[in-house]
Amino acid sequence: MGQVAWKELCLSLFDYKTEKYVIAKNKKVGILYRAVQLFILAYIVGWVFMVKKGYQDVDTSIQSSVITKLKGVAFTNTSELSQKVWDVADYVIPSQGESVFFVITNLIITPNQRQSTCAESPSIPDALCYRDGDCASGEAVIAGNGVKTGRCLKAGANKSGTCEILAWCPVEKRGRPKKPLLANAENFTVYIKNSICFPRFHFCKTNVLETKDDTYLKTCRYGPEHPYCPIFLLGNLIHWAGNNFQEMASEGGVIGIQISWNCDLDKAASQCNPQYSFSRLDSRLTEKSVSSGYNFRFAKYYRDAADVDFRTLIKAYGIRFDVIVNGKAGKFNIIPTIINVGSGLALMGAGAFFCDLVLLYLLRKSNFYRGKKYEEVRSTAKPLPAGTVNGNQSDHSLSGLDQVSQLQTVET
Repeated sequence: MGQVAWKELCLSLFDYKTEKYVIAKNKKVGILYRAVQLFILAYIVGWVFMVKKGYQDVDTSIQSSVITKLKGVAFTNTSELSQKVWDVADYVIPSQGESVFFVITNLIITPNQRQSTCAESPSIPDALCYRDGDCASGEAVIAGNGVKTGRCLKAGANKSGTCEILAWCPVEKRGRPKKPLLANAENFTVYIKNSICFPRFHFCKTNVLETKDDTYLKTCRYGPEHPYCPIFLLGNLIHWAGNNFQEMASEGGVIGIQISWNCDLDKAASQCNPQYSFSRLDSRLTEKSVSSGYNFRFAKYYRDAADVDFRTLIKAYGIRFDVIVNGKAGKFNIIPTIINVGSGLALMGAGAFFCDLVLLYLLRKSNFYRGKKYEEVRSTAKPLPAGTVNGNQSDHSLSGLDQVSQLQTVET
C-alpha cells in the first residue's frame, strides 16, 4: 500500500489542471458579483487614481530654507529703564532670522547686579531658615540664585528668615507686570521667505511673488488678495492660531506656522502654491496651568571705572514662532500606473473568488454547483467513439481528452 500511495503521489505531480468555466444562472450571485466589481472599480478609479493620484511618482524629500525678518518699533517708560525705544535689535532673538525666532513682549529687569553676598529670595523654599545651621556653607540653593554662606538672615523680630548667599546681588525680582511691556508688538510685521525644492523632479519655488516692483513687499500684507506676500502682522498670526495677543504677550507662548507645499507637477507650476496654517504649540491645558507660557533669562554685562563687573539681568517673556515646512510633489510615471492597475485587476480576481465561496459553500444547492465546477478527467479513460461528444453524435472527431467542455451553462 505504501508503494502504491507514493506512486500515485509522484504521478500527481505531473497532473495538469485546466480551468472549466461554468455560467451559473443565479441572479443573487450575479447581482453580488456585479456589485463587488462596481465597488472595486469605484475604489480604483475614484480613490486610487483620482484622490490619491496613484498614477504619479511621489517625492516627499522636500528641501527647504526659511529666512525671517521683523520690523517694528516700541516705546516704554519704566522705573528700571526710564524712557527707552525698542527696535528689532532689542526684542528679536536670534537677530539674524531663522526658522525659529523669539519676540520679547514682557520682561522683568534687575539692574546693577554685582558679585557679592545678600539674602536669598523668600519665594525659594530651600532658602527658608530659622537658624544658621539650616544654611550649610557652600551648598547651592535648590532652584535659587547662589551658594549659601552659612548665615541665616532675619528681618526685624521675625523667627524665620532666608539664607545669605554668594551670588549676583540684588537677586532677581519676582513680580511680573500684569500688562505686557511691549504691548505694541501686536502691530509688528514679520517677513517669512520660504524656498523649497523637490530634487527628484528638479523643481524649485518660493513663497514670494516674482516681481520687479520694489514697493510690493513694503506695502502688501498676507491675505486672500496677496497669497504670495510673505509679510504677516504678529497680531494676525496669534489670532489665526485662536488666541488673544495681549493675553499671550503677558506670559508668553509658542506659535507654529505650518507651510505646506502639495504640488501636482502634471499641472502648470503656477498651480503649486503654499498653504499656511497656524496653531499654538505650548501646553496650556487650563488658564492657571503652571506649565503654560514661555520665558528665559539673559544678561547684559558691563564694567565700571573701578574695574568691577556688573550686569543687568532680564527675564524675558515673549512669543516663540516655529516655522515648519512640509510637502510632497507628484508627477506621472508609467511604473506606479502599471502597479496600481495590476493591483486593481488582482482585486477583481478577489471579487470572483468571494462570489465563488458564496456559490459553492453558502447556497442551498452548493453541492450541485461544486459538482458542475470541479470535474476529474483521467487520461486512461477509454475514448468515446469518433464523432461522439457527451454521448451524442457529432460531425467532429475528438479524442477522450478533448471531450472536456471548457464552457458550460448551468440553470437552476
